[in-house]
Amino acid sequence: MKALSTLSVEVRQYLVVTGNYWAFTLTDGALRMLVVLHFHSLGYTPLQIAALFLFYEIFGVITNLVGGYLGARLGLNRTMNIGLGVQVLALLMLTVPAAWLTVPWVMGAQALSGIAKDLNKMSAKSSIKLLVPDSQQGTLYKWVAILTGSKNALKGVGFFLGGALLALLGFAGAVLAMAAVLALVFIGSLVFLKRDLGKAKAKPKFRDMLSKSRAINILSAARLFLFAARDVWFVIALPVYLSTVFGWDFWLVGGFLAAWVIGYGIVQSLAPNITGKKRGHVPDGRAAFAWALSLAGLPALIALGLSTDWSALTVLLGGLMLFGVLFAVNSSLHSYLIISYAKEDGVSLDVGFYYMSNALGRLIGTLLSGWVFQAYGLHACLWVSSGFILLAALISMFLPKHGMTRSS
Repeated sequence: MKALSTLSVEVRQYLVVTGNYWAFTLTDGALRMLVVLHFHSLGYTPLQIAALFLFYEIFGVITNLVGGYLGARLGLNRTMNIGLGVQVLALLMLTVPAAWLTVPWVMGAQALSGIAKDLNKMSAKSSIKLLVPDSQQGTLYKWVAILTGSKNALKGVGFFLGGALLALLGFAGAVLAMAAVLALVFIGSLVFLKRDLGKAKAKPKFRDMLSKSRAINILSAARLFLFAARDVWFVIALPVYLSTVFGWDFWLVGGFLAAWVIGYGIVQSLAPNITGKKRGHVPDGRAAFAWALSLAGLPALIALGLSTDWSALTVLLGGLMLFGVLFAVNSSLHSYLIISYAKEDGVSLDVGFYYMSNALGRLIGTLLSGWVFQAYGLHACLWVSSGFILLAALISMFLPKHGMTRSS
C-alpha cells in the first residue's frame, strides 16, 4: 500500500480502471465458454447457440453508442460501475433452476451481459485518453496496448476458467461463484474510482453521438469488418468443430482456446514494439492498411489446407497461431488509433461510436458463424473471414497517413 501511495494520481486511477476491466473480462470470457459448451452438451445446434448471443451483440451495439453519450454526461466512473453491477445481475439470472433456463431467459441474461461488457470496455478505453498528456503519443500507445493485451490474455484465462468451472461446479454453481467475486470488485470500484472521470465540460447533445470526424468514421468501418472476420469462424464454428470433428472434451476445448487468447493478448501488449515504437514510430493509416493486408489471405489459406491431404489438426492449429499474431497487432493498432483520434473533451462519445462498430462486427460475425458453419462448414466460414479482412484493408487505405488526425 505504501508503494501505491507514492504513485501519481493518474497511475493509481489507471490501475483501478485496469483492475476493474481485468475482473470483468474474466467473468465475460468464462460466461461465453460456459454457455457455448453447456448448451452444446444439451443438444443445441450451432445456429441455436449463436442465437443465444444475439441480444448480447445487439445490445452491445446500442450500449456503445448510448454509453459514450452517458459517459460524457455522467462521468466514466459511473458508466464503469453500472457495467460491473449489471454483469452481477446477469450472472445471477443464470443461477435459476435448470427448467427456467429457456432460450428467451438466457438471451435476456446475455442482453444484460452485453450491456455491461460494453459499458465497462468503453469506460476503460476512454479513461486512458484522460490520463496521458496529448503530447505523449508513444506512452498513449503503450498504455492502450497493455490494457487491451492484458484484457484479452485474461479473457483467455476466462475461457479456461469457464470450461473448468463447468466441469467442477456445474453451470449454476459456476455462475454463482463468478457473481460473488465480481460483486466484491464492484464495491471496491465504488470506493476507489475517481468521481466525474471523463465528464465533458459542455453537456453533449444527443445528436453528438453520430457527429464524427472522417478519420473516426473510416476507422470504425474498418473495425466492423475486421472483427466480423474474426468472429465468423472463432465464436461458434471453431469450438463446435474442435468438439465434434476432433472429439475434444470441455477441458481441452476451453484450455486450447484459453491458450490461444492468452497468446493473442500477449502479442497485443507487445504490438508497439512490433510496429516500430522503439524506433520512435507511432502508427498511422498506412500501418493499418499494411497490417490488415498481411492478414487478409490467411483464413483462405487455412481453408485450402483443410482441403488437402495434410493433417487437418496441424493445418488448423498452425493457421490459428499465425492468425492470432497478425490479428493481435491489427487490433492493438486500431485501439491506439481511436484513442489518438478522439477528442479529449467528451472522449467517450468518439470511443463509444467506434466500439459500436466493433460490436456490430461481432454481431454479424457471430450470426454468420452459426449459420454459415451449419449450412456450409468451417471452410466457408474461413473464406468469408478472408473477404471481410480484405474489405477492412481497402477501407483503411483512406485513413490519414501523415501524423494523427483528431476530431474537430
